[in-house]
Amino acid sequence: MSAPPQPKRDYSVFEADIDGRTLDLQVLRRLLGWMRPHAMYALGSVVTVLIAAGLAVLTPVVLGRVVIDATLMGNDDSTIPSYGMLDANAWLQLQTGLPPLAAACVLYGSLIAVWMFFGHIHRILLARAALNALRDLRHDLFTHLESRPSSFYDRVAVGRVMTRVTNDVEVLFQLLTGIGGLVGEFIPFFVALFIMYSISPMLTGILLLSVPLVTLATLAFRHATRGVYRDIRNSVSRLNQNLQENLSGIQVVQLYNRQQRNLDRYTEHNADNRAHECKAINYECIYGPFNGSLASGALAAILWFGGHGVIDSAITLGSVVLFSRYVDMLFRPIVMLGEQYNVLYRAMASAERIFQALDWDESVSEPERPLQLPPRSEGRVEFKNLSFGYTEDSQVLRDVSFDVKPGEKVAIVGPTGSGKSTLIRLLGRFYDFAPDQILLDGRDLQQLSTRDVRRRFGVVLQDFHIFSGTVRENIALGNPDVSDERVIEAAKMVDAHGFISALPGGYDAPLNERGSNLSHGQRQLLAFARVLAADPEILVLDEATSNVDTETEQVIQAALRRVTEGRTCILIAHRLQTIREADRIVVLQHGRVREIGSHDQLLEKRGVYHTLHELQFQSEAS
Repeated sequence: MSAPPQPKRDYSVFEADIDGRTLDLQVLRRLLGWMRPHAMYALGSVVTVLIAAGLAVLTPVVLGRVVIDATLMGNDDSTIPSYGMLDANAWLQLQTGLPPLAAACVLYGSLIAVWMFFGHIHRILLARAALNALRDLRHDLFTHLESRPSSFYDRVAVGRVMTRVTNDVEVLFQLLTGIGGLVGEFIPFFVALFIMYSISPMLTGILLLSVPLVTLATLAFRHATRGVYRDIRNSVSRLNQNLQENLSGIQVVQLYNRQQRNLDRYTEHNADNRAHECKAINYECIYGPFNGSLASGALAAILWFGGHGVIDSAITLGSVVLFSRYVDMLFRPIVMLGEQYNVLYRAMASAERIFQALDWDESVSEPERPLQLPPRSEGRVEFKNLSFGYTEDSQVLRDVSFDVKPGEKVAIVGPTGSGKSTLIRLLGRFYDFAPDQILLDGRDLQQLSTRDVRRRFGVVLQDFHIFSGTVRENIALGNPDVSDERVIEAAKMVDAHGFISALPGGYDAPLNERGSNLSHGQRQLLAFARVLAADPEILVLDEATSNVDTETEQVIQAALRRVTEGRTCILIAHRLQTIREADRIVVLQHGRVREIGSHDQLLEKRGVYHTLHELQFQSEAS
């Protein structure tokens, strides 16, 4: 029986460009869900922005009504409502003994200072709410991506995934803070509009004539830059992907002298990004000055018509000054809305990309009620008619059947592509397969929890990974059951204690990324120590000594003879001389079991194993 068919998944969506909608309320509502635990910060931001907005509207009232009309012009019949500012100024004069103009200046300066204070608090609280929310989002996204199976990363470029966790989340920060900023701008907009209309409907109408022009300019800017910002986002994603591929394969790049060719390719991506960025800057350089000129034109109209009104005594000078101060409050929110539209557009696309990753439900199946293994497994492994393929079109393993008895050392050999490493991946439950095809101590591997299964197997891969951190951290890997004493004991068992002790700092010596400050043989010994520190019941060695020198291999082989005693051990090797001591050897060819027996038995059969042995012997002799 073959593996259960997997649902067809369109992995190309991770490579495709997402345009995003202008405003998707469902996406926005879901995004704001991460803000909910930090609602107190958001609420504090709203309260402070309301206070700051009120003060922003009052400062022109003090300038126009108190300073100009009441104090300088002596006009008590001004049409500007004082909103208590005249009373506040009188109270200040009474308390301080200051003259009216000095008291008005103190009042004006105090309002400005309090306005700036509450605006500052608003920005801090808003940024804190947004940063906390996006910290939680990044945590959830990283946790989700960490649990995706190998089949996901077999088909999706890591650079594309990284873009979702970095660039896309950063765009969401701009969105959340931008929305908060818009709230702070539009509150003064409507309050100022109300005050101006109550003072002079004519001047208010003149100002409002310019608003449609700003709106049209904003719509034109939005339409022109929509595709540009999408191209910028996609070019950045391609840059990240290309950079990640080049840096992760830097040794191959240097060995084959591909530096210039890779630089040329990166330069193409970089130039593409630069072209899109420059195009966006050109649009912004037109849009910004155009809006600035409209604001200046509106101010000129206010001075012209308002000046005539002052001469004709139809309006006070303070009212004209107030109108001139409110021009910016009318234009800035609309301009900011145009700028935020592009942020909103990019953020909607980024949010869709993030939620696309979060909603990707591909995973290794877990049983609802997993079977329980005893604290210490016997270490018996059985393969029963196992068939498996990474895709529906091709089968890697076909009807594979053999068993590994407790404490037995079984080697698996075969030509490249015969399915040896696939067996190890299935043992580690990196992929799903049909039930009752792999058994551990007589229990279906599919009916055991993935965590429990992986705790029983200690796997040393040919391409092992060393993390940034100390030697101790790389051996223990954060396992609370691995004590410092166990770390040292494991290192001694594989003869790694000597070179570790010689490092500056010993077990606390920092290791570079991928362990670049160690030799390959030393990194290999650390990989063995890491496995042994976890004390698994079953050891799986996948080409574990293929890339080490003869001297290091002899050290490892001697250590393995000690540590495999009493443990089930599965060895995979191309170098047949490393598995002669195996109890049995399983020979795979084209995904099928061709032969099983000891080294001597298989040589006598003069079959596949004999052919592999002869070819390797001739190769080594030559």
